[in-house]
Amino acid sequence: MVVTLDEGEELVIDGTPVRGRYEFGPIAERDGVNAVWDDAVIEVARRGGNDIVRPRHPNNQLRTAFQGTPTFAPDPKWVATGRYVRFEQPRPTTVGASVEGLEHVYEAPGQVEFDIDGQPLRLTAFPGKNPGDLSVLFTDTTSGVTTYAANRVVQVSTPAADGTVVLDFNRAVNLPCAYTDLATCPLPPAENRLPIAVEAGEKIPYERQG
Repeated sequence: MVVTLDEGEELVIDGTPVRGRYEFGPIAERDGVNAVWDDAVIEVARRGGNDIVRPRHPNNQLRTAFQGTPTFAPDPKWVATGRYVRFEQPRPTTVGASVEGLEHVYEAPGQVEFDIDGQPLRLTAFPGKNPGDLSVLFTDTTSGVTTYAANRVVQVSTPAADGTVVLDFNRAVNLPCAYTDLATCPLPPAENRLPIAVEAGEKIPYERQG
């Protein structure tokens, strides 16, 4: 991707002022570069094999009118001790995205098995933010009713040596697509659609209600 600036115009990329013609070069999948233009930050990124450009400005109404996110009251019922079952080899898993026609591919390292009210459940996990941690995308029967329809996510700390993990659904949070139609968030794999009502964590943002 290439940008050509007019005379007198300037971007700041990785702390370096840029003028004239600038070539961003290859950008890895799910990676991005931020270019600063006055008060705006313009993200140039790659998602689902496509180059995307996302401008962000502090005066955008999505930020200035943000009212916060309602949540369920914390409940120990939704803290589940489970077992992490590692796949022999990470499984490439293709999932949809909040943008129609876009797909994401993740290397799923394993699944998390747990019980809620005696009901055995299982969720496919993706790599988390830190090495060894897990990230679990899911929907449930509250999705589209009291919680955001497309997805929520729970971060899981590195499993213990015996595979024990703790899923705290009280910490289930929305992804950016819950707040803006310009996000490219992944959807949960089909097997991560829980047949129960997870009344825990974040609800539909106020701006999306009604």
